[in-house]
Amino acid sequence: MTNFINMLKDESGASAAEYALILAIIGATLAVAAVALGSSIGNAIGDTTTCIESDGTNCP
Repeated sequence: MTNFINMLKDESGASAAEYALILAIIGATLAVAAVALGSSIGNAIGDTTTCIESDGTNCP
C-alpha cells in the first residue's frame, strides 16, 4: 500500500489524474463484467430450478 501511495506522490511519472482515469476504466470494466456474470449465473440457477421441479424431464 505504501508503494502505491509513493507512486501517486511521484511527480516524475504520470499525474494523479491519469491514475484516477486508469482506475475509473478498470472499475467500469469490472462493473460490466459483474453484470454479465450475474445474468449468466441467474440463468443457470433458473435452468437448474426448472430441471429439479420437472423431476428431470426438462433437463438439457
